[in-house]
Amino acid sequence: MTTHSKDIPVAQDNHTDWAEGFKKSLPVAMGYLPAGIAFGVLAQVAGIPVWATVMLSIVLYAGAAQYACIPMLSAGLPIGTMATNIAAINLRHIFYGMPLLQSLPDNKVAKTYCLFALTDETFSVMTSLPAESRKALILPISFFNQMWWVVAGAIGVMIGSALNDLIPHLDFALVCLFAILAYEQFKSVKRYFPIVIAVVSLIIASLFTTNWVLLMAISICILLILARGYWVQGNTKGANNDQ
Repeated sequence: MTTHSKDIPVAQDNHTDWAEGFKKSLPVAMGYLPAGIAFGVLAQVAGIPVWATVMLSIVLYAGAAQYACIPMLSAGLPIGTMATNIAAINLRHIFYGMPLLQSLPDNKVAKTYCLFALTDETFSVMTSLPAESRKALILPISFFNQMWWVVAGAIGVMIGSALNDLIPHLDFALVCLFAILAYEQFKSVKRYFPIVIAVVSLIIASLFTTNWVLLMAISICILLILARGYWVQGNTKGANNDQ
């Protein structure tokens, strides 16, 4: 059986892409490990079974939503209520896929997985990469990022409640991770309007509600982003007409 020489560079490229994807996932691992361990510990303290904790990291794979699931599962809330809350928390992911549509793999299974695994951190890493390298790296980066999260959650389950007694407020680790990634992305993109929109939306939402701040803030962000998009589009068309 002979091996075609043209197949060798393809195999080497795939190996290189996965090796590079692993390297790009390491900064995310530095945040996912403490945040994932904290999730596993908190789930264990709340009495959630080990298998359910691990399955949440595999099937749901959404840090903020998984943290939110802990009190809801402990309280025995209906599935419909939990699904509504999770959908509200993950509403922002609708916008994550749009800038990366051209970067998704051609294979349907790989494309579906990449859309499923497109978390805040994966989006942040992908949008900081050159456009020409995104398509080759999105699958390995997505896979390794989820692997770090699943492993971290499993470690947290094994540690149990001991760490929660030593270090209270472990759930704040995820907030710290978001803040670090947002800062890194800002250094790469250097755009101020997303920060302004987020701060304004949070202030407005806080004035009207205390129980639905996140949902209202996200909704206001969407409206402001759409308004800005229409404004920019109108100015562009006006400039083209003047020429």
